[in-house]
Amino acid sequence: MISLIKLELTRALRNRKFLFFSVIYPSVIFLLVAGQGDSGTRVEGTGLTLATYMMVSMASFGALTAVLMGNSERIAKEREGGWVRQLRLTPLPGRGYVLAKTASAAVVSLPSIVVVFLVAATVKDVRLDAWQWLALTGAIWAGSLVFAALGVALGYLASGDAVRPITMITYFGLSILGGLWMPTTTFPTWLQDIAKWLPTHAYAALGRSIEQSQAPHAQDIAVLAAFFVLFAGGAAWLYRKDTLKA
Repeated sequence: MISLIKLELTRALRNRKFLFFSVIYPSVIFLLVAGQGDSGTRVEGTGLTLATYMMVSMASFGALTAVLMGNSERIAKEREGGWVRQLRLTPLPGRGYVLAKTASAAVVSLPSIVVVFLVAATVKDVRLDAWQWLALTGAIWAGSLVFAALGVALGYLASGDAVRPITMITYFGLSILGGLWMPTTTFPTWLQDIAKWLPTHAYAALGRSIEQSQAPHAQDIAVLAAFFVLFAGGAAWLYRKDTLKA
């Protein structure tokens, strides 16, 4: 399985388009949005400056891009092309393929988080304690596994041609409605009530709690845990179904 993880990492790092959208693109959006205010501009209802608020949003968005977009399309195309079927003929256990995909996506998501932090610190002068930087990195990186599981599930759910529109709708829907592109405080009240139950909203909320030196809200942890169980369970069921079909 280690060899497969290395292969997946090599393929991902050679994909310049993927690296741009997962590593560079979130930082560009951060600068565009955070650049609309000065260092004292605060997001209503959060107590955070616009720069610190959007830093967590875009770091989460970059990790989401890496694990969701990176997994779903590649798995669907490899199923369609027969690569997955070929791997089943090797000693690699079935779960090894899924674990290799998840692990490689998680590794690639780390640079997207770090680059946003570096841009925020150097360009927008965001300052946090050392423990907050470390905790933010760990929380956002670990939380991305929820969406890695979703990416695997989508890859086994749809064919190579159908997976892209399904993934894009899911990707942009979760990003926008979850408040990664703009504060949910700007939403109508009814939409704010929906947003707080989305995994992306809970995901970013973990980072913002760390920025405020507060413990994460129990509801956010429960929402992420529930969605992880749902996505991972769905991925496992779809994987077994695909195996039986083959």
